[in-house]
Amino acid sequence: MIAILDYGSGNLRSAERAFATSGLDVVVTSDRTVALNADGLVVPGVGAFAACMNGLNAIEGQEIIRERISNERPVLGICIGMQILFSRGTEHSENGQHVGLGIWDGEVSLMQAPILPHMGWNSVESDAASVLFQGIEKESFYFVHSYAAKKAVGKLQSWTTHGEKFLSAVEDGYVSATQFHPEKSGDAGLALIKNWTKTL
Repeated sequence: MIAILDYGSGNLRSAERAFATSGLDVVVTSDRTVALNADGLVVPGVGAFAACMNGLNAIEGQEIIRERISNERPVLGICIGMQILFSRGTEHSENGQHVGLGIWDGEVSLMQAPILPHMGWNSVESDAASVLFQGIEKESFYFVHSYAAKKAVGKLQSWTTHGEKFLSAVEDGYVSATQFHPEKSGDAGLALIKNWTKTL
């Protein structure tokens, strides 16, 4: 069973429908026990870094994610759900940064690009050993964001360029994340979801 973490952020129903195409049962939940015991946990995210962290804190989401990782249970972050896995983010911050989960040490900062937000389809330069992109290495995916992480973290990194090169996906043992929205990325996104669910 896949649990999609409901902390007040994200296109939960579209994510629910997309992950259901994997053939596994999918539940949208903020229940700690359900989220901890699911075969896979999806952490979606739409909006701003700090708002997502506030929503996560309201349901003890930090503890859920950390406990799953410590117990070697798979987690997949999407869009802001990827960004909050980093130690800090600068979006809408008066003092320079907001504190993230710190699963990966790094900063999520404003992209240096002629047009922001980065909205629409773009290609991904994936690692040859990637599990997520197996069979879809040449496909494009749907992005909506103005901030991104720009330094390598984790075991495997995939990259995209919009003004500058940024991390579009990370695969790091039991933790994976995508800056783009697989649930909005058509057949390629559904294929990526199935690649992830096969690892559960």
